[in-house]
Amino acid sequence: MAAVVDSVEVSRRPEEVFAYLDDLSRHGEWQENVSSIEVDGGRSTEVGSRATETRRLGGFEHRVTYEITERTPPSGFAFQGVGGLVRPFGRRTIEPLEGGSRSRITLELDFCGYGVGKLLVPFVRHWARKHAPVNNRRLRDRLESGAAIGGFHQKA
Repeated sequence: MAAVVDSVEVSRRPEEVFAYLDDLSRHGEWQENVSSIEVDGGRSTEVGSRATETRRLGGFEHRVTYEITERTPPSGFAFQGVGGLVRPFGRRTIEPLEGGSRSRITLELDFCGYGVGKLLVPFVRHWARKHAPVNNRRLRDRLESGAAIGGFHQKA
């Protein structure tokens, strides 16, 4: 089992949730510590797509590049870090609820360390356990805000 597992339910269809999460450039809208995102190759996301996020962690900026390793619309995607001392890997799943009118979004996340990064993994896991629920709530609030999401609009 992953070191970090957190779920949130949202009043959006799985297709809408996936469309929003599939736009890697928008992840900073709901992840509180992301200060910038650079997506390689434009907005279209597919297996092999990469993005580099800059995060503010404890007064420092940390850059991490990750790659999409699995993409199964509208049920989710998997990713893994490439390069760096501490690399994330995980999965987001999107499950339909109530006949497909609502969704459950689950994050499974862990980290592996390389070299001195092995010493940092416990601290990174602790930080992620604390922030994953906050970010999931921010994601839910963003999805339920009525904003346009990947061509979808919240129905009144």
